[in-house]
This record gives sequence, C-alpha cells and structure tokens, in this order.
Amino acid sequence: MVTILGVPLQALLGQLLVGAINGGFYALLSLGIAIIFGMLHIINFAHGALYMMGAFMAWILLNYFGLNFWFALVIAPIVVGLVGIVLERTLLSRLYNQDHLYNLLLTFGLGLIIVGLFRIGFGGSGKPYSPPEALMGALNLGFMFLPVYRGFVLAVALVSCLVVWLVIERTRLGAYLRAATENAEIVEAFGINVPLLIALTYGGGVALAGFAGVLAAPIYSVYPNMGHDLMIIVFALVVIGGLGSIFGAIVTGFSLGIIEGLTKVFYPEASTTVVFVLMAVVLLVKPAGLFGKEA
Repeated sequence: MVTILGVPLQALLGQLLVGAINGGFYALLSLGIAIIFGMLHIINFAHGALYMMGAFMAWILLNYFGLNFWFALVIAPIVVGLVGIVLERTLLSRLYNQDHLYNLLLTFGLGLIIVGLFRIGFGGSGKPYSPPEALMGALNLGFMFLPVYRGFVLAVALVSCLVVWLVIERTRLGAYLRAATENAEIVEAFGINVPLLIALTYGGGVALAGFAGVLAAPIYSVYPNMGHDLMIIVFALVVIGGLGSIFGAIVTGFSLGIIEGLTKVFYPEASTTVVFVLMAVVLLVKPAGLFGKEA
C-alpha cells in the first residue's frame, strides 16, 4: 500500500476531495460577503442567518408546498435575495453616510433577529432534508466511494463561482456595479438607477448565501444555528483572501477547504484552528489579505 508520511494514499486522496467539497461551501459564502463588502463596504454579519434561511426555505417548500429540491434551488435564493433587497432599502441604506461600524452592528443584530424568529417558529432541533433521487448513491473512484450529491455540490459551487466572477469582472453590468460604488454621481448622470444597482448587489450577495443553504440542506440537518459556526470560518477566509476581493474569496475558499482536509489527516487536533492561524500569519505579512488592495 502506497503511503505518504505514514498516511495511506487512498485516505489522503479521499480527504482532499472532502476538503474540496467543504471548500465549495466556503467559496460560495465568502464570495457573497466579498461582493457586498467590495461593492457596498458593508461587513454583512447577517450572512450566516440568510444562509440558514435558504436551507429552511428548501425545507418549507418541500414540507408545506410539496416542491422538491430542484424547485428550491431556484426559488429559495430568489426569496432570500428579495429579503436582502428589502433589508437594504429599508435599513442599511439609511446608514451609508455613517461609520462602517454602524452597518456591522446593524447586520449583526439582524442576524440575531432572523435566527431567533426561525427558532421560535421551528424550534432548535435539526430537521432532515433528503437529496433528490437522481443524486442518491455513490460513485466508486477507486480510492473512495464518493456520494453523488457531494460531487454535484462541488461541481455546482465551481460553476457558480466562475459565473459570478465573469459577471462582475467581464460584463457591462459588472462595470456599472463597480462604477456605482466608486462614483455614484457620475454613474447617475448617465441615467443609471444607482440605488437599484446597490439594492440588487446586496440582494445578489445574500442570494448566494441562500443558494449555499439549499445545497447544504441535504448534507447537514436544517436548524436555526447552522450558519453560526460556519460563518466564523468564512469571515476568516474573507480576511485571508482580502476583504472585497472576488477572486480572493473564490481561491481562498477552495484552498482553505483543502488545507483543512489535509490537516485532518496529518494533524487532526489542529483542523479547527488552522484557518485562524493562517489568518494571523497573513495579516502579519500582508494586512490587506493575499489578494486585497492596500488602503
């Protein structure tokens, strides 16, 4: 049997794949945070609650309306995005001329309120959500049996991140979004509705969280606090990649998922802290993050 540093090659490859799948969730969530901060300069602490909302929307659509996973994958992110637009127009937009700390405190409070409402409405226990029949079973990769659904999640995360990056960096809509955040007055002079663009940016960022929540529902049980622990890691990843860096969020999300997986193989005790150690090192060497721009 082939081993690397005493670890069987099959176990190593299997953990690499598991890490890449976890990295897909990290990338989707950190991408949404990076978009919102990069475009609107809002540190969105409500992101974990909206990720949870996406998972709950999938569960509600199935149990109350009979709509399966495929419908939820489309409907839930739209609903979460609309909730985000309402929050941005009614609350966040009032604080744009204030210190960023106020937006941080507001989104932190909104996250607590959303989680509290779902706990009151559905209780604190986990609720099961099965993957669609078409994605059940496992593939024999030789070195491991990969659940089909987890492979689907990895593929969808990769494609979604690529599409979002292309839209923001390579399309006219993305150019308008970037310009509106740099100099709103000039963009408005060209007849573009800047408040609408800002609302759509926030809505699109949180819709990514809702999308990730739907993907997570069949893997993890659906419960109100499901976004709490995950978001601590995701915010660390965003800092490592560089606050506001779209490319950094994607690369760091997948990379740190793999690094975390490798740590579980070679030094399991450090698997829960390796991300924060890396964050500390990066901040010491490059305070703006690996792909961030210096102020």
